[in-house]
Amino acid sequence: MSTNPNSHQNYPTPLSPPLPSISKDIELARAMTASSKSSLFELSRSDILYEDEWLIAVNKPQGIYCDSVLASIPRFLSDSTVSDRLSDGNQASPFELHLANRLDRDTSGIMVITKSHKVAAALVKAFTNHMVHKTYVAFCIGSAPKSERITIKSGHGRSKFGAWRVYAAGDVGRKLPGGSIVRDMGTTFEVLSINGQQSYKEPSESVKDEETSVIVEEKAVIDVDAQKDEILVRAFPRSGRTHQIRLHCQYLGIPIRGDVKYEGVYEWKGRRYDAHELHAESLSFQHPVTGFPVMIQAPLPLWASQALQPLTD
Repeated sequence: MSTNPNSHQNYPTPLSPPLPSISKDIELARAMTASSKSSLFELSRSDILYEDEWLIAVNKPQGIYCDSVLASIPRFLSDSTVSDRLSDGNQASPFELHLANRLDRDTSGIMVITKSHKVAAALVKAFTNHMVHKTYVAFCIGSAPKSERITIKSGHGRSKFGAWRVYAAGDVGRKLPGGSIVRDMGTTFEVLSINGQQSYKEPSESVKDEETSVIVEEKAVIDVDAQKDEILVRAFPRSGRTHQIRLHCQYLGIPIRGDVKYEGVYEWKGRRYDAHELHAESLSFQHPVTGFPVMIQAPLPLWASQALQPLTD
């Protein structure tokens, strides 16, 4: 009698918990609200962070889909550039717009749009090859880390239920249900403030001080009765995995406020949060055409600047 060779496949076990049951209904409601907002969305001139002949970078608001931001770009492209191209006899659409990077629906911050296929290919390759350096800021609720800097390395993949999960670093390369494999995932976190204390640094001022290293090989042990602090962190993703920062914050016991998928608080101090608080703060890369270094920085959202307010009062 023949047997299915996959029936007894020894798949790696995810080390982060499955999606909380409460998240399904909340995420559905958020998606419907975002669809409605996105259909009416129009970019403003103040949202544009950088523009040249080949690229335009914008500050995407929270709760808006990337494709709606892309659709609102054409009317903001440089009139002089459009005129120059039309005068050369190109009467067709003068630009071939592409998203060089994507952000989750509720993640705000820097999106880069390229203006031609050739530039798009070069910049997407740079993102894929980790040649683009990124920083994010996140507002987390949990037990404050003992170290100012933490580097965490783990595996990343989809469980048999299709959810993104943290896997052991030792499982990288192993096959998962559905045929995908566990990939490596690394993030460095820098604590910017704890309950309004400590000092904020600009991304360019960040230095590698004494650092704690976490190599994930087993499930995290989280003290659910420990004090819950308000922690503002900066994240430096060393790889570009889906939901990477959100998953690593969850594993470290400091899930992002509002991130119901990954155990972030839905209600906090009498207020309900309808989105997670994660912001793509900066991007730096070598320009795909000129070769010059480009550094783009987005202003901090209100929730981040408020977390730092006690430092400046």
